[in-house]
Amino acid sequence: MRGAVLVAAAAAIGNMLQGWDNATIAGSVLYIKKEFHLETQPTIEGLIVATSLIGATAITTFSGPVCDWLGRRPMLIISSILYFLSGLVMFWAPNVYILLMARLLDGFGIGLAVTLVPVYISETAPPEIRGLLNTLPQFTGCVGMFLAYCMVFSMSMSPAPSWRLMLGVLSFPSMIYFLLAVFFLPESPRWLVSKGRMKEAKAILQNIRGREDVSGEMALLVEGLDVGGETSVEEYIISPDNDLAQEHVVEKDHIKLYGAEEGQSWIAKPVTGGSTLGMVSRHGSVANRSMLMDPTVALFGSVHEKLPEMGSMRSMLFSNFGSMLNAGDAPPPPRNEHWDEENLQRDADHASDSGGDSDENIRSPLLSRDDTYAERDGAGEHIGGVGIGGGWQLAYRKDEKSSSLKRIYLHQEGLGSRRGSMVGEAGGAAAAESEYVHAAALVSRSVLDVGDVTGHHQMSAMGIAASATEKKPDRVKDGPSWSDLFEPGVKHALVVGVGIQILQQFSGINGVLYYTPQILEQAGVGILLKNLGLGSDSASLLISALTTLLMLPSIGIAMRLMDIAGRRWLLLSTLPILLLSLIMLIIGNIVNLGSMLHAIISTISVIVYFCCFVMGFGPIPNILCSEIFPTRVRGICIAICALTFWIGDIIVTYSLPVMLSSIGLAGVFAMYAVVCTVAWFFVFFRVPETKGMPLEVITEFFAMGAKQNMRED
Repeated sequence: MRGAVLVAAAAAIGNMLQGWDNATIAGSVLYIKKEFHLETQPTIEGLIVATSLIGATAITTFSGPVCDWLGRRPMLIISSILYFLSGLVMFWAPNVYILLMARLLDGFGIGLAVTLVPVYISETAPPEIRGLLNTLPQFTGCVGMFLAYCMVFSMSMSPAPSWRLMLGVLSFPSMIYFLLAVFFLPESPRWLVSKGRMKEAKAILQNIRGREDVSGEMALLVEGLDVGGETSVEEYIISPDNDLAQEHVVEKDHIKLYGAEEGQSWIAKPVTGGSTLGMVSRHGSVANRSMLMDPTVALFGSVHEKLPEMGSMRSMLFSNFGSMLNAGDAPPPPRNEHWDEENLQRDADHASDSGGDSDENIRSPLLSRDDTYAERDGAGEHIGGVGIGGGWQLAYRKDEKSSSLKRIYLHQEGLGSRRGSMVGEAGGAAAAESEYVHAAALVSRSVLDVGDVTGHHQMSAMGIAASATEKKPDRVKDGPSWSDLFEPGVKHALVVGVGIQILQQFSGINGVLYYTPQILEQAGVGILLKNLGLGSDSASLLISALTTLLMLPSIGIAMRLMDIAGRRWLLLSTLPILLLSLIMLIIGNIVNLGSMLHAIISTISVIVYFCCFVMGFGPIPNILCSEIFPTRVRGICIAICALTFWIGDIIVTYSLPVMLSSIGLAGVFAMYAVVCTVAWFFVFFRVPETKGMPLEVITEFFAMGAKQNMRED
């Protein structure tokens, strides 16, 4: 996964530049006012800071369709160029009007980076570490702020601080970003597949995944171009196919499944009644014992609740089928076999009663291996891989009735594999040992055509792999249209994405940021710094730098937990702490606690608020919005969510002075506390857990949940 990590880290520099700019303008505006005599022109002063917000909002309105047309990588390159040019113009800026133009260019660069970096990382990252990598922009943004505050603080110590130099330094890191974007960052494989550029997509996947065989993931990307069709939930008992050399007739009640990688095929027997996912799909929110719960949340929860202690970094399923297919020490079962389910259940019950080693046998060997199985050649190089990530497997079967190809997303139900007896019909009592798993399956029509897969050959995994990596399916549309936004799954995901962006902006981050220097000043920090010989401006900058530094360990914790505990858990855990912090700030402004106690409570509340915000409500809205939309409309949808973000930012920033004059600081914090409460209930009832799931499976679940919601209504 090293390639994906390096790509994400390079892309996240765009957010570091945003944090850098936020800090430098906050410090340099103190000196800009003096040079241009803006003390009596607060409107111009406000515009200098706000023009970047206006630019970011403006460019976001059309960035989505353009990135769907032009690609993700070119837009990141344009962002780096805009950062570079704005830094040069701000360094030159002979008057306030040129400075405003430079700030507008800077806003264009910020808007593109904030909108597209999460999308780019989500489309290139493996599902198991997608949350961690998508928290990098939050981390690099805070690093940029801290470094910039330190730089501005050191410059403020000089006899004649230069605000032009403070702002112009932005050009140097933006040049590094430009070089990385041009010479290192690849194009998003998902975007390339959407444009039919299969060979390029395959080459990039091989590079960032570090293995040769990526046909399984290529098939997944192709299937992601068409979601929202009729999807059914089925249940199978699955065992390895032991006759891979040629097509053979399986028993009447068994189905042969083909993987998207050469050498993959399995035998599946349909069953009913044991799948949590199946029960939720049939009974909707009733399965979650809450009529207010969105069916989509229940569907996602039915997958994660089976293995809560394992996280998504551990193996859950079919990545181990590769080893099953290549096991040389197990005797092969007879060619014509059927599952003796009574014997299987009896063996499983016996193992569960034995305890100790038997419990390990139940879980072994499927759950004891790495999530991504890969064969190695003599030199130790990866030459093959199995699975599509997060414990999911993509399989195919031919529908004999319609002569179409069915795609099947498989996920293990329960905690492990079983080893049971298989009785040969012809041989009578001959028994053999074989591994099997109970799996839930999302079954829908594939975008691949049976004719392309079979050609002049029989149905095989090799044919599927070739079809998925050679050409774009004919029945997939060439590009997005606005009508796609009204599909049930897309519309449902937009409600989640837009809703969480609105709640994030109105949860108080801008108000608390605005008043941090004053609150810490009350705590005596500013007085202490002034006693050390620092001026008021330098003391304010150093306080801001220290506050930003405190956020970095919290973001590190969030990066560790994002793919283990999950996005939903982090939100539900940190929002109550945000609420408590705001309540303490309200009490500090209403009740006379004494200057010292008031300062201590206020300082601790601000620090706790910041640390919890950057763990949850800071990065997660952007992460979720980059995960929940189908590939063909991801650019448009993420632009809508980003536009919501910037408009909310502008409203909160410019309504704050008005609210302060009307309801006071305690009233403002009380409004933020109400929003945090609403946000917790919104997350609990409407936001699903997406950790460890391939993007294509996430969008399939949203489509299923939306249709189920329509049926219930």
